[in-house]
Amino acid sequence: MSQKILITGIDGFTGQHLKTYFINKGFQVYGTTYTETNLDNSYKCDITDINSVRIVLDNVNPDFIIHLAAISFVGHTNIEAFYKTNVVGTLNILDALLLNNHNPKKIIIASSATVYGNQNKEILDEALCPKPANHYGASKYSMECLVSNYFDKLNIIITRPFNYTGVGQSDSFLIPKIVNHYKQNKQSIKLGNLDVVREFNDITFVCDVYYKMLNSSITADTFNICSQRGIKLIDVISMMNEIANYDIKVEIENLLIRHNEIKVLIGSNVKLFSSIGKIEQSDFRLTLQEMYEY
Repeated sequence: MSQKILITGIDGFTGQHLKTYFINKGFQVYGTTYTETNLDNSYKCDITDINSVRIVLDNVNPDFIIHLAAISFVGHTNIEAFYKTNVVGTLNILDALLLNNHNPKKIIIASSATVYGNQNKEILDEALCPKPANHYGASKYSMECLVSNYFDKLNIIITRPFNYTGVGQSDSFLIPKIVNHYKQNKQSIKLGNLDVVREFNDITFVCDVYYKMLNSSITADTFNICSQRGIKLIDVISMMNEIANYDIKVEIENLLIRHNEIKVLIGSNVKLFSSIGKIEQSDFRLTLQEMYEY
């Protein structure tokens, strides 16, 4: 019989890709959504309500859990909601598992690379002391600290994903914003510093990491999800000019340039790859092409 995996926040960008990925791997995939859903094997569940969580867990009894549900928009105006959802909601899932006497083979909890804040370092590794600079990052780091108290009770891995993208991501994110300008044949785009180097990984790379983590022996630890592959924003524009077969005019918007912006900001993949093996991903140009042609 195939194994069951529960993905919280399955209706989001990452959740939808993970759903397809794990179905193709032969898993029975279940999910939770915050609002009413017509997705197969999905439940409406407010994770801030522990009774709602317990009902879902009793119905599914998953072998694995990937917890993605969170408030992730940094500019969200309800500060209290960051902590209620990202911290209390996460702890509700773990407490519900203990109350229901469920002990999945592995639980992956998504944090964020934003917990690092401003480190004034080009390559960020897990040994750094987090210094979150906004409520999103602070809520995720608070969650990490409290989740570590469950390491001796449940098989948990905490992940800190760096930037990733792909088909279906909202154009409130940088790469989809750029691609959509070309898809709409716009002649100009407003951007900040074009010389910055950032990680722009493919969503399939992230799915591969989660799959390998679930099938590994590692537990009670925190990992960057990153490739240590830095890409200049100016090179993204060059690639899109070739893909769309026209040159867009880039207008530098001072409001989009951060004071003392770090020129290079990527994650160290040493701990990740030494634990689950190296994961290759396709050239970023292919990711852009797929997004443009979708």
